[in-house]
Amino acid sequence: MHKHLPAAIFTALPAVPEPRECGPEPENFPRVNLPRAALTPYPRALARAIRAVMASAVPDRFDPGFGIYVHWPFCLSKCPYCDFNSHVRAKPVDEARYVSAFETELAHRARLTPGRVVSSVFFGGGTPSLMQPSTVAAILDAIGKHWSVSPGAEITLEANPTSVEAERFRGYRAAGVNRVSLGVQALNDADLKALGRLHTVAEAMAAVNTATSIFERASFDLIYARPNQTPQAWRAELKEALARAPEHLSLYQLTIEPETMFERLYNAGKLKMPDPDTGRDLWDVTQELTGAAAMPAYEVSNHARKGAESRHNLTYWRYGEYAGVGPGAHGRIITPKGRKAQASERHPEMWLTVVESDGNGLVEDDLLNASEQADEFLLMGLRLTEGIEPKRFEAIAGRPLSGSRISSLVADGMIEMTPQGRIRVTNEGFPVLDSVVADLAG
Repeated sequence: MHKHLPAAIFTALPAVPEPRECGPEPENFPRVNLPRAALTPYPRALARAIRAVMASAVPDRFDPGFGIYVHWPFCLSKCPYCDFNSHVRAKPVDEARYVSAFETELAHRARLTPGRVVSSVFFGGGTPSLMQPSTVAAILDAIGKHWSVSPGAEITLEANPTSVEAERFRGYRAAGVNRVSLGVQALNDADLKALGRLHTVAEAMAAVNTATSIFERASFDLIYARPNQTPQAWRAELKEALARAPEHLSLYQLTIEPETMFERLYNAGKLKMPDPDTGRDLWDVTQELTGAAAMPAYEVSNHARKGAESRHNLTYWRYGEYAGVGPGAHGRIITPKGRKAQASERHPEMWLTVVESDGNGLVEDDLLNASEQADEFLLMGLRLTEGIEPKRFEAIAGRPLSGSRISSLVADGMIEMTPQGRIRVTNEGFPVLDSVVADLAG
């Protein structure tokens, strides 16, 4: 895995066990003390310089948009498979204090990214649906204060079925949220309990119905390749999910992550996971059924009806720019010196203290060289079924992709060239995506 990429952006494949989508994960980043000058607004000449860097590094036709990721790190309980930056607190969280810190950190990121137009906002966690609607509204107001926001911007909030109430959802909608993503995770009560989820299937489906009645767009997540799950059982469950799915499904293979309860159980021999062959069978069932239901994969683990793709996550996978705020949040922004990888302090209370004292919570602010950017671009872009444009790789890397490597991977059936000249991974290549990326990167 690339040292600068958030681990949770990655999703497991049968032969490539990696974490789930989207969020702020890597640990042990070196502390970076930003100079005070970084907290002052850019003069107009500097803003022009940034635009020049952006124009030279990524031509306009490649622009995948600018997103903002907001991390709310609190949950009602910690799921045994989860290695995300999530925390359980016995006492109520001081939301007003966190709102103030979010406003401070958003102002800091805005000074680093002048002139951007926000195309998407994603509230991830943790469990963002534990926030009061007024907290979400205040954060969105702060975003609107510091950036221009596209009239059609996608505003997504993650929610757990246990925290879904119609009145609360109407509050989020009034605040500006227009898309919700529900963590259903299974359509089997016994498996929900084994996964540490606090809801039942009936409660989950009621939450989906509530979401679709209030929001313009909705999605829900399922985890498969669960302990002792067979392809036949998954086929039946997925058919039910597709019959109930609004417009988008995220389907993640369960993997054993470090320092989780599931890792301890697995190492003790108390948790039996599907073997690689079964994992591949489960993957094949997923592709077969979602394709037949007109919800094919547009990314390794994300499926949507045409036009219903997650625009925010496409910004990640198309290697766009995004600012990350909140405990443990990651970002990729373009500065006068080039593209930077940023990460905030993970511990919520420490993040709060640092933001209040320093004006931002960054603990990583690394300038990426051309090779690192090119690796990230391949690693992210080849997750998409649309693939990548070789000319953009060349613009980022300063060199073309190897023709001989492309030819070899095409001959092996791992990648293909589209009529438009794009490179994309084949159905045979996706289960070994990491190897395909490594071969192509050289």
